[in-house]
Parts: sequence; structure tokens; C-alpha cells
Amino acid sequence: MAPPTPLLAVRGSDGTVLLRGPPNCEKHADFQRDPRQSRYVAFSKDGTLFAWCNGEKVTVVKVADGSQVRSFDLPKTSMLGFSPLNTVLATWQVYSKTQENPQGDANLQLWDLQTGTCLKALYHKKVQGWCPSWSDDEKIAVRSVNNELHFFENNDFNTIANKLHLQKVSEFVLSPGSQPSKVAVYVPGSKGAPSFVRLYQYPNFGGPTCALANKSFFKADRVTMLWNKKATAVLVQASVEVDKTGASYYGEQTLHYLATNGETSAVQLQKNGPIYDVAWSPSSTEFCVVYGFMPAKATVYNLKCDPVFDFGTGPRNAVYYSPQGHILVLAGFGNLRGQMEVWDVKKWKQVSKPQAPDSTHFAWCPDGEHVVTSTCAPRLRVSNGYKIWHYTGTVLYKQDTPTGTELWETVWQPFPDGTFPERPVKYQAAPSELGSTEAKPAQAYRPPALRNKPVTASSKLHEEEPPQNMRPGATGDKQLSKTALKNQKKREAKKAAKQEINSDALEPQSDPSPASSAQPELSCGDPETDKKIKNVKKKLKAIDELKALQATGKPIQKNQLEKMEKEAQLMKELEDLQLVV
Repeated sequence: MAPPTPLLAVRGSDGTVLLRGPPNCEKHADFQRDPRQSRYVAFSKDGTLFAWCNGEKVTVVKVADGSQVRSFDLPKTSMLGFSPLNTVLATWQVYSKTQENPQGDANLQLWDLQTGTCLKALYHKKVQGWCPSWSDDEKIAVRSVNNELHFFENNDFNTIANKLHLQKVSEFVLSPGSQPSKVAVYVPGSKGAPSFVRLYQYPNFGGPTCALANKSFFKADRVTMLWNKKATAVLVQASVEVDKTGASYYGEQTLHYLATNGETSAVQLQKNGPIYDVAWSPSSTEFCVVYGFMPAKATVYNLKCDPVFDFGTGPRNAVYYSPQGHILVLAGFGNLRGQMEVWDVKKWKQVSKPQAPDSTHFAWCPDGEHVVTSTCAPRLRVSNGYKIWHYTGTVLYKQDTPTGTELWETVWQPFPDGTFPERPVKYQAAPSELGSTEAKPAQAYRPPALRNKPVTASSKLHEEEPPQNMRPGATGDKQLSKTALKNQKKREAKKAAKQEINSDALEPQSDPSPASSAQPELSCGDPETDKKIKNVKKKLKAIDELKALQATGKPIQKNQLEKMEKEAQLMKELEDLQLVV
């Protein structure tokens, strides 16, 4: 049996329409286009139902034949959500109150899709976390109320089956998959105490000792928690709005790993700078991080938080795994030019490098063969439209929004896992009349004085780092155990120290006679500048000594680590000072 054709929902100022997906986007014959402006559209988790609200009512239809399932007279609704088994439809509208009704009306409503009755009307003033979270079998639903989590069973929202109360729970994420359900909770720090994330298994909420894992950390104004597909581990991206060191405009971010077996770790990134994006592989055994000052690095890590493959540096700020997990796309959208790098994850080989400038949205099609990129308002109000691509870099379909109208959203129809099997990765571009937009290698700007001279490392704005496989043994080297690796570092540090002592001993003794005296250091003629150069060199020498000490495995104090972090700043200062020599 041939796999189904995914649908693409397109929402804009000229209405809402369903299109039969790649390669050619034709209108769904059984869906009547709604010309009214929709505030929100949503597919059910299995993709069989589609709902939208247009300022007059909320409509739910079957995707297969376009027949209406339910219609609710809810003109103020601005958010929609289905429960995993399509039992409940959640609707949310902006909370408001009047003088006649100072308490306001309940703005979160849960509807039974079978009968059309309202199961429960609740208050939820903020849009953040408005929709209850369900387990995949709908045996558990959870929502946050006044800094505690309320758990409901079997969609009975009139009875709170369980509560999880900590000091001040501000974020939570329910695990995907089947029972037993787990929940990750975040409690922000206060009064000098660190923030922490804990993992619990429902319904064991007896305190810290009942937690499956616990990770505390500082520097966290907010967090993003991401479960892997098998619900065995969580990645926590913590961030602060302001970087007190002044190194980054984007604040400061850290990445932490928690596993349900109790293991925790801070993910050690190999370049300073912001963390742009994090994504789990659908296999749940690896994750990819895009991080560092531009040009950003992208690295794949395993469950031990060890680097597996480094993609080098490039203009990117987002990462997307295909639904089957066999292809990975690194992209640079927003303030970057829209370059996409498509990689075969099994061979660690680049497939294509297309370019989608001005894109504000990217999404994989469930078939794992196609993607959509779109330019949507209000992020960009000009050149709105969308393109359907094959992952080999070919544009298969292009639709520009007519003048005077705006495109607001494009959403793929989801499908259950296993609907689309993994196919072998192709490297030859798929045929298309629209062709490819392979990015041409751009020439870096060079000032007129350097244009007729050979390119040197010093004339480059950034040192580009090539991709490299970081699996132990990938380069033919024998894999070492942790103890052997530690001993090897000690031997190398000892050898380096010995060589330094020998080189000092071989240096000729200073002779007072001018003929045999060593050549003095170059002077710029300014005693003050010479003094500054000498001080900077002294600090750099101290940093080298600390590095040698760190290589032996001896502990390094916090103030010493702070000195080591200033190496790049000192090198730049020394370079500026020596320009006058």
C-alpha cells in the first residue's frame, strides 16, 4: 500500500486552505476554503482532524473527506489544541474582566468532541502554558496552577487526582510515550539559592528523595526543557538576559543533561557564545547543539555528553532532524542569509547546500523527503510566500503571496510514527523546472591594498573550522579508557615541563660584555607602552602555567579559571600594542 500524501495548511490574510502536499501543492478537493481571517489552526496529533477559529466560530473537520465533526460558537477564541486521542478539544481566549464582572469569565474551556459538551471551564490568564499536557494514552493530564502542578486522570477535570507542590514551580514538561509518565519541573533560584530541575515519575512526588534525577545550577532567568522521544533523558537550556561579563549581547546560556537513571551532567561546549538551538535525534541516542559566536559551531553529542561529530563553523542558528532521523539540516535564518546545510547522519556526509533567503519558518514534511520554507508576517511583511523543497536542494513548488495580502503560517499534517519508512539518502538533485538554489561560495571583502596579494591567514576575518568525526577510533587511533587518557595527559604535561626546564638550562648565561649579550626586546620608543606589553606577556605566561597544571588533572580554583578565560582578550590586547612596534 502506497503511503498517504501529506497536507499543508496555509493561513493568511486571505483565508485558510488545505493543500495536497509535495511535490505539487493542489487544493484539497474536499475542503472548502474559508475566506475569513483565521486566528489559529491546528491538526490533531494523528493528523485525522483539522480545526481553526476565524473570529466567528471554531470548526473541526475530518481531513479525509472534509466533513464537519463539531462547530462551537466561540468568536473570541485565539488558541486551539487536541488531546492525543482526539477526545478533548481545548480552546483559549484572552482573559478579560469588566466592572460588572470583576472576576472575569473562565477563558480556558475543555470540550468533549464526541458529545460537544463542555467538560470544564477554567481560568488561565497567561498564554504561556495555557493548554493542559496529556500523556499519549490520555490517562494523565496536567496543568500548572499557582506554582503547583495539578494532575487529572482519565479526562476527569472535576477531580484533582494528585498534586506536585515545590517552592515555586514555573515550568514543567510531561514526558512523551506510554506509561509510566514522567514530568520534568523547574524551580527558579532565589536569595542566593541555585535554580534546579527535577525529574519525577507519576505519582511518586514524596520529595527530593523520590526524584529520578536532580540538577541544580546558577545563571538561569528562564529554561527550556526538551525530552527525547523515548522519555529517557531531558536537555535543559538555561539562560540569563544579561551577560555580566559583557561578552555577549544575547545574555548567557548553559546546557544541562538529566537522565531518568539519575545521571546528570553539564554539556561542555567547545566555543564561547550563545546557544542558538538544540534538537534531539528521533533515535533518542544523540542530540545536536548550534552554539558560539558567529560563525557558529554545530556539534552532535551522545548520551554521555561526549562530542561525536563536529560540523565545523558556519552561518547557522538552527538545527532540524528529519522525522526518520536519517538527515539533519543546519540553517541560518532570521538575521542570516538563509543558508541550509543538508547532512546524511549515518555517513556524516553533506548532501546539499541550498539557500532560502528571508525565510522565517522551516519544517520537515512527515515523509522525510521534503521541507517547506516560508516568509511570514508579521516577522516580514514583504515578499511573503512559501517553497516546497526536496532535501537534495531542488525547489519543487513555489507560491508567492499576492500583493496586498500576507502569509501568516504554514503547517504540515502530522502522521503516526512508522507511516513513512526511512528511504536511502540520495545525493543527486531531484529534477525540477524551478531548479536549485545552491549557494555560491562568497568571496570575502578584501581592501584594495590586499587584492593583488595572496590570501593569508591574517587577511581572513574568521578562521574557518572544517567538519571532523570525533568518535573514538574514527581516525584510526586506538580508543583509550578514561584512566589511560588521564595518565596520557599527565605524561604529556610532564614531558612538556621537562623540555621547558632543559631549554632553560641550555640558554647561555648572560654576559656583561655587550658583544655576547642577548638581543633586547624591540621597543616602540614609549616606555609606558613597553611596560604594558611586558605586563600582558607576564599574564599570558601565567595562563600557560595554569594550562599545564590543569593538564595534570590537578584542581583549578575559580579565580584561576577566570584568568584562563581572559586569554583571548589578552592576545588581542598584545596584538594591538605591538602594532606600534
